[in-house]
Amino acid sequence: MTDLAIRPHLSALEAAWVIARRDFVAVLFSRAFLFFLLGPLFPVIVGGLAGAIGGEVQREAVSVEIGLAMSPQDNAAMIAAGKRLAPQLGSALPSLREVPEAKGDPAFDARAFMEARRGNYAAILTGTLASPQLVGTEGQLRRWQGPVGLLAGHATSAEAAAFPTVGSAVVTTSAAAERSSRIQTAQVAQMVLFLLTMLLAGMVLSNLVEEKANKIIEILAAAIPMDAVFMGKLFAMLAVSFVGIGVWGLAAYGLWSLGSDALTAASGFDIARLPAPAVGWPLFLLLGVVYFAMAYLLLGALFLTIGAMANTVREVQTLSMPVTMMQLMVFFLAAYTIKQPGSQLELAAIIFPLSSPFAMLARAAMEPQLWTHALALAWQGLGVLALVKGGAVLFRKRVMKSGGAGRAPRGGGSLGWRARRASRRVEAGQ
Repeated sequence: MTDLAIRPHLSALEAAWVIARRDFVAVLFSRAFLFFLLGPLFPVIVGGLAGAIGGEVQREAVSVEIGLAMSPQDNAAMIAAGKRLAPQLGSALPSLREVPEAKGDPAFDARAFMEARRGNYAAILTGTLASPQLVGTEGQLRRWQGPVGLLAGHATSAEAAAFPTVGSAVVTTSAAAERSSRIQTAQVAQMVLFLLTMLLAGMVLSNLVEEKANKIIEILAAAIPMDAVFMGKLFAMLAVSFVGIGVWGLAAYGLWSLGSDALTAASGFDIARLPAPAVGWPLFLLLGVVYFAMAYLLLGALFLTIGAMANTVREVQTLSMPVTMMQLMVFFLAAYTIKQPGSQLELAAIIFPLSSPFAMLARAAMEPQLWTHALALAWQGLGVLALVKGGAVLFRKRVMKSGGAGRAPRGGGSLGWRARRASRRVEAGQ
């Protein structure tokens, strides 16, 4: 309120900036926002650590080591062949290690050794290079019989030191196959957009409810236009949301860097294998950020309108539940239209402002045209302005109830005077 008292003749844009800066700083440096940031991170971190530990335990439990119980010369030749082929075959080859208990003894009983569960070998290789014999369980034999035979063959013939380099020719897939693969990218993008919007948009409503309970919103409304108050709050909460997304993104990147294989195995989903969207990844990510901002502003403006209609905190909570359920149905509508491009249902999802960001983000994954996004963003911006204007009008009619004696002169009067008058009304319990 200090800026409003010092500069009583602010334009609507300047007033919105003052409100945005005030709310952004107040929310960002509050303890509640810190706990809000940590809330979603706890289950993700615990799940990531559990997946990483589980994957490591599984890798330790399932051995890929083959014990060598042949003559010392044959053992050395097998190990040398494995080292030569490792750069080309990698994990397809087992790890080879001599069995210390065998010591080149031809009378070594590999079957008894395995049945006694000594060592941590997947199987044991006995015999000679010309006639190798693999001892192990049925599953391990099926898995390693071919690679071990390949190694034995290369160990026998020193000339076959490596495989020849195989050329490749890329074949372009059909349009139908390409569209089918991009559906997965569109679905994942819509789901992420929906979860982030629903998780973060509630901050707008909670902020408004708190200030209505403390009568602060009435002082702000008496000092500057209510449209500027609502717009400032929306963009402040949007900026706070980007801070939260940045923190969560860094945490997710850290978890992915530490244990991407374990997380992929635990979830069964590999984000690195998502098909490239039609507009390309850089532009698709940029459109994702823009459409998140529009979805957030639209839903936040709707929540502000609800706050303007409600007189108590209980009414706000009651009215916000149908909007939340409606947003869920809007998401289902946009998700259903992915497989019906160009249909009237998809056109309806694009025209309806609340579902437009979800439908257009899916279209960016499926279609390369860009001019449609410019039109959609302009339409969504008009929807935000209309909702903000409607919420401001409702707030003035239902909360401020301006008019009567003591009203500031039309077309004049100091904004600071209006703020002091509103403060006196609050102190008097009006």
